[in-house]
Order: sequence, then structure tokens, then C-alpha cells
Amino acid sequence: MKKIFIYIVCVLALGAGLTACKDALEEDFYNPEQTTSASIGGFFTEMLDNARVRPNYWEIRTFAVMHTALYTQAVAFLNTNTRFQQNPSYTQNRWDDFYRPGGDGGGVMAHYRAIERAYGTMTEEEKAANEVFLQAAHVVMLDQASEMVDLWGDIPFSEAGSLNLTGEVVRPKFDKAADVYDAILSGLKEASAYFATAQTTAAFQKQDIMLSGNIEKWRRYTNSLRLRLLMRISFVDEARAQQEIMEMLNNPGEYPLVDEAQYNVLLAPLTNYTDNLNNALTELTNYSAPEYMLEDVLKPANDPRIPVLFDKYGKDVDGVFVQNKEYKGLPQDLGSETQSQEITSYAVVDSATFLFNSNLPGIVMTAAEVNFLKAEAFERWDGGDAEQAYKTAITQSINFYYYLNNTSSSTRVKETPPTEAEIAAFLQSPTVAYTGSEEEKLAKIWIQKWVHFGFLQSVQSWAEYRRTGYPQLTFTPATLAGYELPPSRLVYPGSESAYNSANFEAVRGQDTRDTKIFWDVR
Repeated sequence: MKKIFIYIVCVLALGAGLTACKDALEEDFYNPEQTTSASIGGFFTEMLDNARVRPNYWEIRTFAVMHTALYTQAVAFLNTNTRFQQNPSYTQNRWDDFYRPGGDGGGVMAHYRAIERAYGTMTEEEKAANEVFLQAAHVVMLDQASEMVDLWGDIPFSEAGSLNLTGEVVRPKFDKAADVYDAILSGLKEASAYFATAQTTAAFQKQDIMLSGNIEKWRRYTNSLRLRLLMRISFVDEARAQQEIMEMLNNPGEYPLVDEAQYNVLLAPLTNYTDNLNNALTELTNYSAPEYMLEDVLKPANDPRIPVLFDKYGKDVDGVFVQNKEYKGLPQDLGSETQSQEITSYAVVDSATFLFNSNLPGIVMTAAEVNFLKAEAFERWDGGDAEQAYKTAITQSINFYYYLNNTSSSTRVKETPPTEAEIAAFLQSPTVAYTGSEEEKLAKIWIQKWVHFGFLQSVQSWAEYRRTGYPQLTFTPATLAGYELPPSRLVYPGSESAYNSANFEAVRGQDTRDTKIFWDVR
């Protein structure tokens, strides 16, 4: 493939003015007036190398434990007065990391537009050799765009990342969240059809740091992402969701899914990565086990995941671990001072699986999630064995967390996985067994999926919590006016009103923390 000089895209949906934006282009990308060359493969790898997907310090410390994981009680936290107040600097960074290059989020939109532009300059022969990059990049961009919608609602999308031939910046309009979802779902269906007949290439295998150029896995990932997002809209447009989901589930040959562990979509850490989440969870209570998950869900069922999710140790103010006799979750109805004083009495996030494990992958899609989605579909609309899908999902979740524990880089003791008999007994425990009314069965599906997501996939967990209303969490209200409880969405970062003001006016009226995302109707 010939070398291509590319005028890189820039996005004005970020906290920088025009001059800063152009400076970022020169700093973060190849300058077309210099002798450096760039390739589609390189941009594709940059898209995948995403620290917002991998559980690194910045994503967990500044975003998850302060926002999405806190809003779903996937982590414990002190009942401080500002606990439900959004941190504008950190959410600005999360926004920027999708739209612009040079941050921690792979610059997904910017790199995708660069790939589109480069592809458009190619000969037909070159396009044929590089279409696999374009299609795979499109799927990655759509996946990350769906998260942006789930966090904020309406977002710049169709015009985002544009820089015309004269160098004039196009300030992007805000597309309606439902319209973005429609575009995403259509794009995923088209990509699935492409991957059904596509062939990999040596270049794609080299640059694909997530799935090693395996076309079958890309096809399964694409279909599973579509399944996730169709279910996400299933309470606002049930007819469409039911029709398209059941078409997929009834035609596994045409729509293969990530429904077995061998197809899990994981983004491995780079080979030179040596950090872990110990520093990311330095706030005292983020080490602690969340009360509802441990006390109300896991312990009553004697859940076999407990030993790989939590340690009995408590942690004192000096960072010293103290051995406790039993697993106990940090109560969320106590004052912050009392919580701090009693902190060593409570279990902590597992040290081998999470705190000291530099081998933790980024979790994009797992078989457990897909089978939970299958179970919900079959329970609501028939067409399959909901109970079997539910049991399969839980079993896969158990195996997945033991996999994370046993691949740990920590020298701490690794746990022995439970036997089939032990898992079977767990599946028959009263709070887990697939019994009850349809709503009770759906509640069990959703609660178990919430456990599976945990804090590593708290963006997905927060979306599902708002969509389903499960688990039925209780939050002690804060006293800070306007921030008594968790929000329904994130408010837009300040860059939008400052640098994209004309388009921001269209969404200013709905930019409140209580405005619901379009699929949040239960």
C-alpha cells in the first residue's frame, strides 16, 4: 500500500479553541507538510489502544469510582456531602478522549475520520486491501459512540471530526441520541454482513491488537454489540427490539455471537505495562467491599465469586491491611466519619484479582453478558430456553472472574475454581434459582448481570441500572442542594458552551443531571 499524507481531522467538541485545536493536530498527528507518512493500519491500532477500555489508573480513579461505579454501588464510598456531584474536569477528559487524539481514550472519533479520509484517497485495488480496517474501525467507533450517548444523551456525531479541504473547522451539531442509536444499529448490521464474507490480511493481523485479525471474532463482536444496543432500546421501542433480536437469536449461523468464553472480546494490556489498580483505588473506601453487592446478593447465596471479588482484609488509614474473620461490606447508611473510623472491619476489593494485577484486560464483550441478554430475550418474548441461558451466563461469569484471578501478576494466593457440583448447588440457592414470576426472573437476570459487570464495566452497568431499575439500590441522600442522589445522565463539559456555543444552544435546555436518556423509560 502506498504511503499517504493525511490532513488529520479535528473535533471542536472539546475544551480547546481553534488555535489549540490546530496545535493539537501538529503535536498529535503527522504533519502533511513534513516527510512523515502515516497508514490506515497505524490509525486503527491507535483507536484500539484505548485506556478508557483498559482498567488503568486514569479511567478507574477519575471516572469509574467517582461516577459510574459509584452510581451503581459497584464500589464502596464515603458519604461525603459532594459524593454525587459530577467532577467537571474529569468528565471533560472523558469527553475529549473520545473526540480528540492525544488523550487516554484512543482518539476514537478523530482516528476514525482519519481512516475514512485516507481510504477515500486510495485506488480501487488499495481500497479492497484496506476495507477490513475501515469496517473494523467503524465498529470500534460505533461501540464507543454508544457509550457517549449512554453517558450524555445527544452528542455531536454525524458532523464530528470534520475538517474541510480549506482548513475551515466545522463546528458539529448535536445529533439526537435516538438518531445516533439508529445510525449505530444500521452500521453494525452492515458491518456484520461485510464480515460474513471478508478475509483477513497479514497487515490487519499485525495491527489488530485486540482480536489479532480474526474475522470470525470481529463478526461475533459486531453482532453481540448490536444485540446489547437493541436490548438497550427494548423498553422504548419493544417491537423493533423484539423483531431484530429474535431474528438474530433464531439464526445463529447468520448472526454468530460472543456466546462462548473462547470468543470473549478483551483488550490485553501492553507488554510493557507494569501498573495495577492499587493506586487507582487509593481513596480509603474504594478498597472496601460495597455493602449491597456483598451482603444482600453474594453472601445469602454463598456465591462462589466472593473469594475472587473480595479479600477479608480491611485497610486502615496508613494503608495497612488488617485480617478480618469474615467478609463484611461497608455500610452505606453511616456518616462518613463513622465509616472512616470503622474502615478496617470491612472486606476490600480482591488484591490478587484487581489491586495488584497488571494483567487485567480491558473488557469489551463477554459471553456471560451475551447469555444474560439471551435469557432476557427468551423470558420476555419466548423462542428459547431462558433458564438455560441464565445458568450458562452465571457459570461463565464465575469462570471469567476465576480466570482473571488466576492470570494475576500478583504473588498473592490464587483461588481454586469451584467444581461443577459446587456451581450447580449455587444455581439452586433460593435467591439465584430461576423461579418466580416473569418480573422476578428478569430481576434475577439483571442483578446477576450487574454483579458480572462490577466496576470494570461500570459504564455498561450504569446504563443497564437505569434501563431496568435493578438492582433496587438505596442511596443515603447527600445534603448538598441539587446533588442529593445520583444523576440520570452526565451534564455536558464546559467546552461545548464555550467553543461550540451555537450548536450547544439546541441542547442547553435539556442539559440537566435529571434529564433521562431516551431509552430510560421504566
